[in-house]
Amino acid sequence: MKTRNKLKLGFLIALLIAPLWQNQVLLAGEEQRAAPEARSAGTLSEPVMRAVSEIQELMTPEDPTDTPDLEAAKQALDELYENRYDRMNSFEQQTILNFYTNYYLTLENYPEAIRIFRQLLTIEDLREDVRLRTLRSLGQLEAAEENWQASIDFYQQWRDLSLDEDDIVYRGLAYAHYQIEQFTEALPHWIAYMELVKDGGGELGRDDYAFLNGLYFTLEDYDNALEITKTMVMLFDNPTDWTNLYAIYASQDNEPRRLQAMNLVFLKGYFDDETPFLNLGQSLAGADVPLSGSRIIQAGFAGDFVEDNANNFTVLTQMYLIANDFQRALEPGLRAAELDDTGDGYDTLGYIYYVLKDYEAAVEAFQAALNKGSLSDVADTNLFLARALIELDRFEEAAAAATVAADAGDTNDRQSADNYLKFVNDSKTRFNILAERREAAKEYYRTYPPIQ
Repeated sequence: MKTRNKLKLGFLIALLIAPLWQNQVLLAGEEQRAAPEARSAGTLSEPVMRAVSEIQELMTPEDPTDTPDLEAAKQALDELYENRYDRMNSFEQQTILNFYTNYYLTLENYPEAIRIFRQLLTIEDLREDVRLRTLRSLGQLEAAEENWQASIDFYQQWRDLSLDEDDIVYRGLAYAHYQIEQFTEALPHWIAYMELVKDGGGELGRDDYAFLNGLYFTLEDYDNALEITKTMVMLFDNPTDWTNLYAIYASQDNEPRRLQAMNLVFLKGYFDDETPFLNLGQSLAGADVPLSGSRIIQAGFAGDFVEDNANNFTVLTQMYLIANDFQRALEPGLRAAELDDTGDGYDTLGYIYYVLKDYEAAVEAFQAALNKGSLSDVADTNLFLARALIELDRFEEAAAAATVAADAGDTNDRQSADNYLKFVNDSKTRFNILAERREAAKEYYRTYPPIQ
């Protein structure tokens, strides 16, 4: 399974168990001779003590300027282990294995460290505190090797044995369950981890809240996710948390709150790409405030967040069209027309000119749309071209455009175009009649002499 990179294993410790033999060796008094081999479970024999002292000096020299000789330390450890391990008491075995774990952890050789820690658990009479530290260390190391179920097992053994709780254990359990997609099991452990840290006077970081929020999102528990997100917004004022806030409102179909949250994010200057600018702008248009939406998108263009392309200029144009602000729609409409690979941009531009009663410009735009081609609705473009032409009394051209519209459209388009063609012809007839009457009137008034 692919690892989910939600958290770093920052809680792995560099040296998990330090050698425990120091300050615990029972030495004989000056008048008492020590036994050649101490077999008590809590003491080191003199040969073992001397050996581990040398190993300790090799691994961690007293002079901080000296370089540790790990290779020599490992060789000495191996010799001690091979020659005496089977005859050592439990404390001596524990001590030498501790040196091994420190050695492997120093080299970040976690598989070998795990092997030694597991061996520690097999020692008879192992002290309870050492067993607990070993179990917790194994939980961490198995997690580092992505052996998630093994990590869970060791952490759980720790909890079964310990009278207390530990934030590292809770955190490790939650993370391991998360990795194997046991999200329901991960949730209570992470909550317990956060509560334990706070009860102990510690501080939780944003990553701690983010992991909990991620679990709520994954489990589709949007009510709790909303509360955590509000807390994160108040504590950290992070743009991502504000984004999550309006995303949750969207998941709850709470459109007014979503728009309010998005608008706050915009006002705080947290929009950093074109998507939220376009999203908020179009959403405001859908909420019957298209001019506010257009200002959002304009701000995106001004800040170089919204790309100068045909689609984005079309969106801005539509904002103004929805608001019936045709004059402002002209500029982005022209940019969209120039950048559009199809004739649709010029078709929209022609419509804007038509509404503004600039019929000459409308005709030019509709003709440019037809010349560019790949129109979404050829019949509609020709029909509007016919309407613009008739306003200019260019009846023959209007009739031709209406005829093309009838041929290019479906049944409904054809009916509309035929009706409009009839209107064109009727308009032409009326125009001609009026023209004849004007000429006749001119001739009539010419028969009278001018008034003196």
